[in-house]
Amino acid sequence: MIECSHLPQLPRPEPRPTAATCPECEAAGSHPVQLRLCLECGHVGCCDSSPYRHATGHFEETGHAVMRSFEPGQSWRWCYVDKHIV
Repeated sequence: MIECSHLPQLPRPEPRPTAATCPECEAAGSHPVQLRLCLECGHVGCCDSSPYRHATGHFEETGHAVMRSFEPGQSWRWCYVDKHIV
């Protein structure tokens, strides 16, 4: 795994999820494929395989660079700025 400059800036402990699923998908009547958790604010969004790509949209709107998988048994993280798993 590659380290990135955004990791030291993340809150510790990681933020609590703001929802159990993608609220934007729920509002749109869509179903997320996989969920992602913003490690800066706790926003839960759907992955890029989902129709609306809300996790990426959250990054584009806020600049919050690092998210992790919010799927059971997964803990990998992705940095949108550095474009790699961290």
